[in-house]
This record gives sequence, C-alpha cells and structure tokens, in this order.
Amino acid sequence: MKAIKKLKISAIIAFMAICGTTFAQIQTFPWQGVNREYLIKTPQGLDKPVPVMVYLHGLTEFITNVDNQFHFQQLSDQFGWVIVIPQALSQSGVTMWNAAMNNSNIDDSGFLMALVDSLAEPYHINLDSVFFTGFSMGGFMTHRMAIEHGDRIAGCAPVSGLITFAMSNVTPVAPVRMLHIHGTSDNVVNYNGTSQVFGGTLGLSVEAILEYWQNANGCEGEPEIDTLPDTHNDGLRFIRYSYDCDTDLEHIKVVGGTHTWYHSDTQYDASYMNLIHEFFTRKIIDDGLDENSTGSLSVWPNPTKGVFNIETGKAGIIEVLDIHGRVVRQQEVEPGTAQIDLSGMPDGVYFVKGENGTSAKLVLMK
Repeated sequence: MKAIKKLKISAIIAFMAICGTTFAQIQTFPWQGVNREYLIKTPQGLDKPVPVMVYLHGLTEFITNVDNQFHFQQLSDQFGWVIVIPQALSQSGVTMWNAAMNNSNIDDSGFLMALVDSLAEPYHINLDSVFFTGFSMGGFMTHRMAIEHGDRIAGCAPVSGLITFAMSNVTPVAPVRMLHIHGTSDNVVNYNGTSQVFGGTLGLSVEAILEYWQNANGCEGEPEIDTLPDTHNDGLRFIRYSYDCDTDLEHIKVVGGTHTWYHSDTQYDASYMNLIHEFFTRKIIDDGLDENSTGSLSVWPNPTKGVFNIETGKAGIIEVLDIHGRVVRQQEVEPGTAQIDLSGMPDGVYFVKGENGTSAKLVLMK
C-alpha cells in the first residue's frame, strides 16, 4: 500500500513538473492594462543579432496548442531565428485579433510592435529583420501589420487571410515585401473574399488584395508565373505569381488547397513554412549581396535539385554559404564550367561566392 501511495505521489510530482515546464514557457507583456501572453523560441548558441519571425494564430486558437502543431523550437533551431508566438485576447467568447473586422478597441497592432521592441535587447533581435506571418485570422492581422507598420517590418506572409474592408481604405505607411498564400478550395476564407462557414463577405478577394499591394509596392506589368514541381499525389498544385515591383510581391495559389496550413513537404508538394522562410531570407541575402558583392557568378539551373553548374573566369575556391553565413561547401575550380553538388544539404536559399568577390543567390529545392 505504501509502495502504491509512493508511486502515486511520484506520478503527481512528475505531472506537476511537466505542467510547470509548459506554463513556464508562457511569458507576459503588459499592454493597455492587460498582461498579454506570448511564447518565445530562441535558437541554440544565440550570440549575435538574428532575425525574428512573429507567428499570429487563427480564430479560437491558443498558443500552446499551436506550438504543439508547429514545433516552433525545432524551427527556431533550424532557421537560426527567434520566433515569437503571441496570444490574442478573447472577444465575444473566442480568441481573435483586431484586424479591423469589428468595432473592437483592442490595440493589437501597437501591442505586437511594442512586444518585438521589448524583446530586441534581451534576445539579440535584429530590428532590421522583423517578419510577420499568420494563418486565417492571423493572416488578416498580418495584412494589418503590413499596412500600419511596413516601415518597420522586413516582410509579411499572410496565409488564408484577407484584407478587411476597413483596412482596404488605409494607405500603407510604406511598401513592404509581401507573400500571400491561399487555397482555391478554402470554404472558410474563400479565395473570392466570402465564407460558406461564417456567411457573407469577410474582406477583399485575393485578386483585389494583389491589386492593393501592386499599387503599394510600385508594380508594373503582368506577373511571372511558374508551377512548383508536382512531387506528391496530394491533389494540390502550387502556382507562384511573381510581380515586377519596387518591393517584392508574390502570391502562391494552391489549387485545390483548403483552409489548412500544409506543414510537410514529405506529404505535399511544398511546405508553407519552408516557402515563407525562403521568401523572408531572400531579403537578408539580397541585403548582403548589395553590401558585399562586386559582381555576379553565373549559376544554373536555379532553383536546383542538388547539382548545379557554375561558370567562372579564373581558377580559385568557390564557397557555398547557408543563410546564416556558414560555409557548407568549398570547391576548387578551374576557369570555365564546373559542377557543385548540394544533394545532401537541406532545401533553402544559399549564397555562392567566388574568390574575386563575385556572388550569386541559389535556391535548393529537391
């Protein structure tokens, strides 16, 4: 009997330890007289300023449940970025962001930027590399953040979220790099702006949203259209629209896509988070190219599935760097054309550098 009692006590202690760990992850930030909750994930070996990505959850969701779905700590370690997951407040009995869909006076927009500012010093956040993404209602709020804080945000990627009619009448404070992802079979937040689930019209259609950002980002002409490789029998087609703008604008139309965040590129033709991260990191790498490059290398095919060709006019060492600036491959080449194999490296954006300061951006997508 004593053994059973001792076992029960041990189980309770273990359970409390697990709960303590879970709840200890939740931190608070005072805003408008309320202690707002958030989770923060930091990469291992954080010793220099790094980008931050803020993920905004959907309607009715809670950050602990979302964290269990996305495994944000693994993403933070993989990307080498700080990831912040804030909690929306409850309105009319459900958690939701104030994306200007109703008459709420909750200042979520101000809260989110103030939260990022408060975390900059203790977590080594680079405030020139602040990115927002979100799903559904979080996608609506991501559009609002882009409109109201585009002068401080390096890029936004709303998924399955629209611009509300109230926000569509607001002129963006600045152009902002924008990637909008949406499924054509989404019956919760329809591609045309309506909803079979909630009824009525929720906001601008995707076509109208793209027109809104084309005007804001100084775009001209028709978009370049390419279809991502159809690698899985998933009933989906990922089509990318890339616009010629002063500031990047892209749209990924997921033909057959529902109101779902597609996580895994081992099950689907693409992973939303990988697409978003690749889009965000282009800004960081482009900035590096602008500062350091003295010319461009010729590399092809680009994107590559692993093996790519490089043409150089002189012998020397070619370096391939990942998005964190780490050298992942070195190869001595002679003048002319050489091949470099990255088949064993994870998908993503890489930076190819020659000894004479020439460089090129390379996308690896198997």
